[in-house]
This record gives sequence, structure tokens and C-alpha cells, in this order.
Amino acid sequence: MILNGVQPQKSMKQQTYIAPIQVMNNQLDLIAKIGTEKQKHKRVFSHSQSWKTISLVACLLSTGILTASCGSLPKDTAEAQSQSGSRERGGATPVDVAIARTGILQKELEYIGKTKPFRTVSLRSQIEARLLSLNVDVGDPLKKGQNIGQLDDALLLTSLKQAEAELAAQKSEVARAATQVSNARAEVERMRLEVVQAQADSKRQQKLYQEGAIAQQTAEQARTKAQTTAQALRAATEQVRTEQQAVAAAQGRVLAQQAVVAQAKERRSYSRLMSPINGVVTTKAKVADKIIEPGDLLQAGGEVIQIGDFSRVKVVVEVSELELAPIQVGQTAKVRLDAFPKKTLIGRVTRISPATDDNTTLNLPVEVVIPNSESNIGSGLSARVIFENQTPPRVIISQTAIKKAATSKQPSASETAKSQSQEINGTLFVVTDTGGKSKVAARVVTLGKKADGKVEVLSGLQPGDRYVVRSGKPLKDGETVRLSILSETAESNSKPRGNRN
Repeated sequence: MILNGVQPQKSMKQQTYIAPIQVMNNQLDLIAKIGTEKQKHKRVFSHSQSWKTISLVACLLSTGILTASCGSLPKDTAEAQSQSGSRERGGATPVDVAIARTGILQKELEYIGKTKPFRTVSLRSQIEARLLSLNVDVGDPLKKGQNIGQLDDALLLTSLKQAEAELAAQKSEVARAATQVSNARAEVERMRLEVVQAQADSKRQQKLYQEGAIAQQTAEQARTKAQTTAQALRAATEQVRTEQQAVAAAQGRVLAQQAVVAQAKERRSYSRLMSPINGVVTTKAKVADKIIEPGDLLQAGGEVIQIGDFSRVKVVVEVSELELAPIQVGQTAKVRLDAFPKKTLIGRVTRISPATDDNTTLNLPVEVVIPNSESNIGSGLSARVIFENQTPPRVIISQTAIKKAATSKQPSASETAKSQSQEINGTLFVVTDTGGKSKVAARVVTLGKKADGKVEVLSGLQPGDRYVVRSGKPLKDGETVRLSILSETAESNSKPRGNRN
């Protein structure tokens, strides 16, 4: 340290050392003043006490000089040391680097709904009768055509027997009419033979009359008989047609009665309750506010049970009209059930309701159908549905990576207007390895939508390109950079990277 006020060497500026020198001189003046006062007013002090006081003041003086000297380190010297350290590290600017990847910018919305059977069938009684038995309960699986209950069919059986008896009578009438037709045909054949015989006799009698062998009256009688026989033949032929029509009418009555019998049989079959589909019993009906039981009287059209088809499962979610535009029929969706949190199912939108369930909300029901090949998904389970975005994946980067192009001159008014009109364009720095060093290159990219601190890159950047997210200072094209420990590398795929020299 310099105590005699001599100026330092050229590497240190004079104005930097004014403060410590003044402090030192003031402290020396204070010591001298203290010494003079002690000689005038405190000569009674012992020699040992004076020595201790002087030693203490000297220590304080030395401490003050050292503190002032160390605290007033020249700024240029500190900057020189910093620059020297930077030169030792190669002079590269530290930057955080990320790898461009594709993705979806907009966050996928999750909707909560409930599972339902793909279809629900209500099994109802088709006749009014007393329930004799019911063989199923809620949760029981059913097969199509399976008998699940029986109704009282005593009256139906009586009606069926009556119809069958009437049918037998109608068939007997048909048989009688058919016999009449056969008899009429036989009579026609007999009359035909008589006509032939009468015509032959008339011709012979006419020949004998012409020869004078018989009287005229005899010849005329033979001719009259032939004509009468021909008339009888025509009448018999007409009788055959009449009997045939009677047979046809009787057959019609038989067909009608057969329909009555079939109807009676069908109505009797209604006494057997059959499952119309493959499914599971979901609910049992109530009669007078109690679950239906054998012995209850069922009205025609009264519900017995409900059967759900769980070969596929339907999930219904409420979607706001503001979020409905990107959802379309046939679109795929991811469905996750709270009952099976580790399993994700792929469903398909089958229906978008054109109207809300009520007039108090603006949400529209959307139905998504998912497979249920294992038949382990029931009704009423909580489901979370995410509709897959139809927008193709694009390169997504952080908005902090977008920089303005560095220029050495002020932009003109026309350039400013042009940049404002092209707001979708931006500039970022891409990192490339050249000669074992990492350098940056400015690149103009076309930007798309922005959300949550990220932005879409429509063109100018490819997946896998490395780009600068942030840097210690403004970068220039071609500048050498040093990757920070937060940087991503292609080898580690988003693992931290150490410093590069």
C-alpha cells in the first residue's frame, strides 16, 4: 500500500485512489491531535497506558487502510479480469438449447360422463294375465330367446282349443263340398253318355221313318229325347261348377280359421316371457310401488324387466356449444374409466344431439361408443373422454426462442410497416456444429397459434433442429456459443448437457 501520497502505476487511475488516501491522511491527523491533547491534559497517565492507547489506534488505522484499499479495487482491473476469464473460456456466449419436436399446441379438453348400455330393451307383457314365475334377477346375463318367466295361460288355451275345433269343422265342410263336386262330375259323365245314345237313336229313327218302316210320331219322340238329354248334360255341367265354387268358399273359411288358430297360438305364446336380445337384466319393474313378484297381475303393455346390451358401451358427455365445432361424428376419442384407471379405450363418436337436454344449459349431449369385448364394463361408471384433435401435429417451440433480427441501422418507415403486416413471421437462432464449435445461424420462421408460452412453427424449422431458447446476451448470425447445462442434445434426448469449451 502507498502511505506517502505517491501516485500509483499507470495501470491504476488516480481518481480511483483519492478516497483511500484521504481516509489515511485523516486518520494520521487524528492520531497527532490525540497525542497533543494527551500531553497537555493527561500527563497523569502512566507510560504503560499511553503505549496501549497508541497501539490500539495504530491497529484501527491499519484495518481502515486495508479495508479502503481492498474495497476500492479499480473497475477497469475487474473488467480486465472478467475479460481474461472469458478469453480463457474461448469467448463463447452461453445459451440454452432445445430440440424442435412436433406436438399439439392446444390442450386436450377432458369431459366427464357416465357409461350406459349400447341399447336398452324394455320387456313388457303383451297380455293381461297373472305372473306365475320370474326366473331372473337384476344382473343376470340373458341369451336371445331365453325363457325368463311364465304368465297364466288358461284362458288363452281355451280360446286356442275352440279355434282348433272350428277349424276342424271347416275342414269337414271342405271335404263335403269336394264330395259334391265329385258326384256332379259323375252325373255329367252319365248324362254325356245318355246324350250320345239319344242322338244315335234319333238318327236311326229318322232313317226308318224315311224308309216308311215306322210312324212319324216315333221318329219325333226319339229326336225330342235326344234334345232333352243334351239339356240335362248342360245342367249337370253347371252343377259341377257350382259345387267347385262351394269347395273354394269352404277352403277360404278354412284358411280364415287357420289364421284364428295361429293367432290364438301366438297369443298363448305371449304367456312365456322370452328375452328379445343378448344382454343383462338392468332393472325389474314395480307394481304398486313394489318390485314385481310372481302372483302380481300384469296389464297388457306393463313393463316386467329392462335388458341392457353391453356388447358395446355408450358414454354420454355434455359438451359446450363453444367447444363443439371440432367434434364430428365418426371421430375417435380416448376414454378412461375410473374403475380401470390404467386402461385407455379408443371409442368413436356416434351421435351429436342437435338439441340440449333442457333449456337451462348450453351443453349438447355427445355419445361415444367404446368396445366391451371382455364384458367387464357396466352401467353408471364414471368415464373421462378426450376427443382426439383433428389438427395435424406441428413443430412446437418456446416463445422465448423468437428473437428480432439484429441490425446495425434503424429500420425505415416502409420496413416497419412491412414487419407489422407480417406478424406471423419471426426469427430464431439455430445451433450447428462447425469445426468442433457450436455456432448459431439466424433463421426466419412462419409462426402459427400461441398458447401457454409456446408457439407453432408452420415453416422454417424441422423436427430435430436445435434452436436457442435463451442466451446471456443478444446473438448475431454466425456467433460461437457455449451450450449450458440445461441444453438438450440429440444423444440424450432432452437430458442436461455439460459445458462445452
